[in-house]
Amino acid sequence: MRADRLVSILLLLQARGKMSARELSQELEVSQRTIYRDINALSIAGVPVYSEIGPQGGYALVDRYRTTLTGLTAGEVQALSTLSIPAPLGDLGLGQQLQSALLKLSAAYPEDHRHAEQKIRQRIHLDSTWWQQGEEQLPHLHTVQEGVWRDQKLLIMYRPIFGYEMERLVDPYGLVAKAGIWYLVYARNQVIDVRRVSDLINASLTDQSFNRPADFDLASFWEGWANEIESYLSDYKVRVRVSPGFIPELPRFFGSKIQSRISQAQPPDGEGWIELELTFESFQAARERLLGFGRGVEVLGPLALRLSIQDYAEQIKALYTRRGHQ
Repeated sequence: MRADRLVSILLLLQARGKMSARELSQELEVSQRTIYRDINALSIAGVPVYSEIGPQGGYALVDRYRTTLTGLTAGEVQALSTLSIPAPLGDLGLGQQLQSALLKLSAAYPEDHRHAEQKIRQRIHLDSTWWQQGEEQLPHLHTVQEGVWRDQKLLIMYRPIFGYEMERLVDPYGLVAKAGIWYLVYARNQVIDVRRVSDLINASLTDQSFNRPADFDLASFWEGWANEIESYLSDYKVRVRVSPGFIPELPRFFGSKIQSRISQAQPPDGEGWIELELTFESFQAARERLLGFGRGVEVLGPLALRLSIQDYAEQIKALYTRRGHQ
């Protein structure tokens, strides 16, 4: 561990220039006394570390003791500097390794790019989580990861129906993190399936190995599976009229794909409204979303959805009308 820490100190000083003992101790999560001993060890080993005393003092390396990474353009440095540690890699225990790799890379930046890196990090931050996304409990993730990595069968238990548990021996092909949610891609009886890791009641590694199909590509499989699920979740079709003022807002709610539907729609009526077919994952989801559009969208069909929205609107109006007279 000390050897790793000494390398980390060296890389930190290369990447950030002068740092105090307190800053180094906070970064490496050790005491300042440990940092003093490590700096002394580096000096004995011939690393040219010098110190400056005072409030603005700290430790630094002589300028000539720096490596350079040639061939990087300013744009490439900018792109690399936006990288952060994704939460899913932290779940797998790889966050520290990636942080170390990024530190080594930044330490090797040419001097004229090092300040640009710090500037970029203060201006761009990537957050891969959804709003109000709760932290999933993943007690079996590392066991599943080990099975995936070693090509060893897993004995998993899950509950497909309330109150009923199932146990299956599966071949774990891979792990996929989508929007911070981990999914296990596995095969059983040569049929490939997907299950959310947080839904596993138990998972244990067996001593049985399996042969991964040579033609199986995890990214390609996931793309096809995700597209199929997305189309399945978007099978409730609704015919609507959209007001001219709300038409430009549609891509914000339905993505850029809605533009093709808008362009293929019939010409606007005399008031500028157009008719479209929108898809939702369910009746309830359609009602909830369309109620939020207010008078910007009118439901033409199905009739049950139109009547339900009308009923909700009348109840809301009655409530606020009554409240207004109290």
